[in-house]
Amino acid sequence: QVQLVESGGGSVQAGGSLRLSCTASGYTYNRYCMGWFRQAPGKEREAVATIQPASSGTYYGDSVKGRFTISRDNAKNMLYLQMNSLKPEDTATYYCAARVGGCYSITSADFKLWGQGTQVTVSS
Repeated sequence: QVQLVESGGGSVQAGGSLRLSCTASGYTYNRYCMGWFRQAPGKEREAVATIQPASSGTYYGDSVKGRFTISRDNAKNMLYLQMNSLKPEDTATYYCAARVGGCYSITSADFKLWGQGTQVTVSS
């Protein structure tokens, strides 16, 4: 059974940090591009960061560059998102997602596997 399960969300004050984790199972993890997306109420889902199957390259959205770091551990089928210097505008539900092959797209429709999401709330 293919499954992506996020954890690590929560509430934090502005300037604080959180680390999100995603546990993948049921597919050949190291052959998939992995990504973090987020969706705030009333807004479209947006790509936060993506990472190539062999960690050979990453992408970051402009709003998180320099503050967030995506990483993966293929031996453990894990994906991470270290979020530092959090801002109230980072408040959203964060989703782990996967697409087979390389990270040639940041469009959510191109990612076929999704977790259930984890809530991140940043207060000012």
